[in-house]
Order: sequence, then structure tokens, then C-alpha cells
Amino acid sequence: MQEILSKVVGAVNTALWDYLLIYALLGIGLFFTVYLGAPQITKFGAGFKSVFGGLFSKKEGEKDHQSLSQFQALAVAISAQIGTGNVAGVATALTAGGPGAIFWMWLSAFLGMSTIFAEAVLAQKYRVVSHGKYIGGPAFYITHGLTNKIGRTNARFLSGLFSIALIIALGFIGNATQANSIAGAVNVAFGIPEVAVGVILAVAAGSIFIGGINRIANVAQFVVPFMAVVYILCSVVILFMFSSHVPAMINHIFVAAFNPEAVLGGAAGIGMREAIRFGVARGLFSNEAGMGSTPHAHATADVAHPALQGMAAFVGIFIDTILVCTATALIILLTDANTLGLQGAAITQQAFTIAFGGWGAGLLAVCLTFFAFTTIIGWYYFGESNIHFLFKGKFLKTYRGLVLLAIVLGTMGKVDLVWSLSDMFNGFMVIPNVIALFLLRKEIKAVYDDYLNQVKSGREVSYQYEFHEYHEK
Repeated sequence: MQEILSKVVGAVNTALWDYLLIYALLGIGLFFTVYLGAPQITKFGAGFKSVFGGLFSKKEGEKDHQSLSQFQALAVAISAQIGTGNVAGVATALTAGGPGAIFWMWLSAFLGMSTIFAEAVLAQKYRVVSHGKYIGGPAFYITHGLTNKIGRTNARFLSGLFSIALIIALGFIGNATQANSIAGAVNVAFGIPEVAVGVILAVAAGSIFIGGINRIANVAQFVVPFMAVVYILCSVVILFMFSSHVPAMINHIFVAAFNPEAVLGGAAGIGMREAIRFGVARGLFSNEAGMGSTPHAHATADVAHPALQGMAAFVGIFIDTILVCTATALIILLTDANTLGLQGAAITQQAFTIAFGGWGAGLLAVCLTFFAFTTIIGWYYFGESNIHFLFKGKFLKTYRGLVLLAIVLGTMGKVDLVWSLSDMFNGFMVIPNVIALFLLRKEIKAVYDDYLNQVKSGREVSYQYEFHEYHEK
């Protein structure tokens, strides 16, 4: 049965990724890069300053319990972005697409910065207030933004399709993927049974889920910076250890991006299509640009203008893909761990073992556990936002219980099938979101132009939010 399912899912992924989504994601990223004047370049410094410049400053008055700070919202977004995609996903891209996949991952990340900017702007513009909290995301901006353009029925269909796909893709399949990688790494490093790891993860995650977005944000804002810094420092150490091989390895990445046979030989069976497909697919799984997931976090931020959160969003992609994913790729390629016939996170774990000896596997297991666990709690929240959208506050406890069950069951699955299912449902999320982004392009540009005009005039940046009615029983 599992073999049949693998073949069916593989066929669907081939159709989705080889012939549709690669071009859609790169195309929408290129479109917004040109249409908006490359904000990921022109506003890159402003984005970092906006996020980190006032990190330690305190606002006057009482804390706004409806929203998160800009840094908290970004931390929740990055907590979802930095997960197994950065460890197991990059490793899978290298084995399936060769070193050239990393170049296409970089390119998709650069273009994705403009896409995620657009997503965050819309999430802010069309967010709603529910039970005293800001919530938003593609289902909300599809419904409120597209109803007058394509009709209420069509808008509701697209938003419903997105919500259902996200709940399955991230809340269930995605979190099973995260748990699968954690359990495998911990089992190799410490000999703990996979199912036991799954139970421990479920208990820990459940204790955070019940605290809502504020508890998730409080965990994310402390764990995310720490885990990213530790992982990058480990990567820097490995780079120094293998520094003589770095120039040749960088050259291999660029050559293999356009001519894999020149690096790998014809027997490898990896062509340019595979390099592009797996680079873009794993890049998306990691940074989630165009997928419509992180806008749920960005909608909660308390900022003066939607464009400011858009800039925070592309800072998140830079941290996730350009820094963390690149670190993983360099570690694997420098140690040749991708040539040993391993799969998923085991490849990166072997790279750490080659570099650091006996304690390398344990070090990677700890890093991966933090990465994937924060992704689990981030993805849970994204799913919860869509449960609110679909069912007006009902079935939250049922959803929470099913997510915890998926975490446990995910530790028992086959790695290839879990990743393939994840790719498929991620693809189902992308379609309605990309359609909405393109149809709402003028609204995105109007918001961004409003921000640019205020900055140019020297006025204090502000925006008149119009909250849509949203009633839950």
C-alpha cells in the first residue's frame, strides 16, 4: 500500500513541481521584484533596522494584547521557517538535485523576498480582530480582497481550498515531517526509540499550544535567535576546518546549477531540471515564500505601516535560507556526506560526525530538535488561524488533538513518503495564494507607494487600518 501511495504522490508532485509551481513561484517572485522596484535590495537595510533597531526599546503605555511586537511576529515566522527544511530538506536537495540545487535555492530565496513582502503587506492590510487578537493570512485576504474582483463564491472557494490545504500540509503532514526528522536524529545520536521521542514532543508541544499565540511568541523570541546563532557558529567552525576546499566547492555549486554532468558525471542521472526542481522545492519548504504560511504570523504584528512588516518578512528569508540553509549545504558538501547513500537529516548528522567526531551526531540532534520543534509550534498556529477562518472558533480542541497525534505518528513513517506528501500539499497551498497575490498586485503596490511617499516627505510613517468584521460564536 505504501509503495502504491508513493507512486501516486510522486506522479502528482512531478506534475505540480516540474510543470507548474517552479515557474509560478519563480515567476511571481520575479514579477514583484520588478513591479515593486526590488524592495529586497532597496529596503534591505531599512528592514534590518526596523526589526532590530528598536529591539530593546520599550513602548509607552500598556502592552497591546491584541498584537505582537514586530520582532515577536518575525520570531514566530522564522520559527516556522527554520526547521527540517534547513537540515533534512537541504540534504535531500543535494542528493536528488546535486550541488547545483543550492544555486537555485539561493535564486528562489532572492526572488521569494519580494513575494513574501507582498504576502506580509496583504496580511496586515486585511487582518481582522477575533476575541481581542489580530489574526490574518491568505484565507482572509483572499476573501476580503478578491470578493469584489472575482465574486464571493469564487473567493470563498479559493480561500477554503487554501485553508484546507494548509491545515493538512502544515498542521498534520508538515508536523509529522518535523517529528520524523527529530526522532530519526535523536535515535541515531542517543538510541531513544522514535515513538518515545514522538510522545515527548507531543507533550511538550501541547503545553505550548494551550497558551495561544502569546505563549508561542514568547517561546519563539528566545529560542529562535539562540538556535540560529549556535548552528551558524558550528558551520563557521567546519568552514575553517575545511577552508582549503571552500573555493572548489563554491565553483561546483555554480557549475552544477547549469551543467550537473560537468561535476557529477553522466552516471549520476541528475540534470538541470532536477537541480532546479529540488532547489526551488526545498527552498520553498524552508523559507515558505509564496506558500502563504508565514503571513499568519506577520498579520499579528503591531507596526505603524504594513510595508514595515513586509520588510521584516524578507529579513526572515535572508536568515532562513541565505544564512542557515547555506550553512547546511556547505557543511554537507565540504564533508562529502551527501555521497554516502544516506537520507534526509542523517546526511547532515553524518557531516557533523565527520567534522566533530563522536559528539557531532548528538550536537546536530540537539540543533535539529530545536529547529523542528519551533516549526511545529509555528505551523500549529498557522493551522489554528485557518480553523478560526473555516469554523468560526469551533473544533480547536479537535484540531489540537489531531496535530499531537500526527506528531506521534510522524515518527513511524518512511522518510521519502513523508517528504513527498509534504511537497504535494505545499503545492496545493501555493496555487490559490499565488492567484491572490497576482490579482491583488495593485493593492500591494498602493500600500508600498504610500509608505515610500511618507518616507520621502519626511513624515512619521502611519497607516489607517480598516478592520473587517469577523464574528465567532
